[in-house]
Amino acid sequence: MKGLIVYDSLYGNTEKIAHAIGEALGNREECMVMRVGNVKPDQFASLDLLISGSPTQRFQPTPAMNNLLKEIPQNSLKGVKVTAFDTRLTEEWIHKTPVLAFFVRVSGRSAYAAKSMADKLKKKGGELITSPEGFYVEGTEGPLVQGELERAASWAKKIGLVMQTIPTQRRS
Repeated sequence: MKGLIVYDSLYGNTEKIAHAIGEALGNREECMVMRVGNVKPDQFASLDLLISGSPTQRFQPTPAMNNLLKEIPQNSLKGVKVTAFDTRLTEEWIHKTPVLAFFVRVSGRSAYAAKSMADKLKKKGGELITSPEGFYVEGTEGPLVQGELERAASWAKKIGLVMQTIPTQRRS
């Protein structure tokens, strides 16, 4: 399996989650972890698995992640299994700000970056392999809630098991 975890991170929390996912999926040759600014859309051509990750900022991924996802040519992810994750505030932090709590309640899952990224990856031809996932931070800058790195590794292992059951259809 050739995989790529592409992430953006503002305070280091999303980066930590991305690396936990990468380590759980396999060695560096099989699954690379790269910051969004170091990735070009043509690197997606030979992938079996693409995971995007971003902090949730104003209910969206970061501008850098949005720009990368926009640059992916239409249908270029055909045959690639995709999913996404984000880092987000805990419910406790959200409820401390009534306006934020209102928008999250009204928007539901679409209030977070992971759903937006997964939808964009699907529009580019990717096949969603698992539901997008959110990992929690305490406050805007973090730190990660205790146990989130382990939860990220567990989520990645489930993805790895699913990938093992799918015949590799690597494109060249």
